[in-house]
Amino acid sequence: MSRPPAPPAHYNQFAGQSPERLHGISDGIFAVAMTLLVLGIAVPSAETVKSDGDLMQALVGLGPNLLTYAMSFLTLGIFWVGQHAQIDRLARSDRYLTWIFLAFLVFVTFVPFTTALLARFIELRVAVLVYWLNIFALGMALLASIGYAKHAGLFQTDEESVVAVAAMRRRIHIAQALYAVAAALCLISPLVSVAVIVLIQLNYAIAPRIPILDRL
Repeated sequence: MSRPPAPPAHYNQFAGQSPERLHGISDGIFAVAMTLLVLGIAVPSAETVKSDGDLMQALVGLGPNLLTYAMSFLTLGIFWVGQHAQIDRLARSDRYLTWIFLAFLVFVTFVPFTTALLARFIELRVAVLVYWLNIFALGMALLASIGYAKHAGLFQTDEESVVAVAAMRRRIHIAQALYAVAAALCLISPLVSVAVIVLIQLNYAIAPRIPILDRL
């Protein structure tokens, strides 16, 4: 009679092997970060609003907050979809991949802060660059997780998964290049830079419905 396989000898051999747990914590942190974004949109103070005109002026003044809220909601939505696409292709996880994903989620929690900073100082280059650095860190962490999972043989090995992983890496490379161009435009005008970032976000949100943009 054959003996049952020996249990793992080291903690690192059995820790963090459940992709489902990665799904759970990612969904929770993304949900909290997306909810915190709206806190940057404050209701106008009753002390300063005495008429319809005052209220309209106060609402117009919320323009930067509304713009950065929408932009960051798209940012988080795009990265949430990207992370889930990656996790869905995993055959299993391990301790090291789990910590790479946790590092990715750290940068997710920074998005409400960089969004509030950009909303308050939307015409300053430093605010745009800090926001872009947050996006850059998200992209690099997601790229690192793909690279490690592929090297460690954690992805499913069917042909569809192999093609999907290659497509995910290509998408991140292209997106980060576009974001870098958008950030560089702040040398011309921070508002131009923000406008281009919004266009990039819209592209990645609706590209599957536009054949010309589908490859991006």
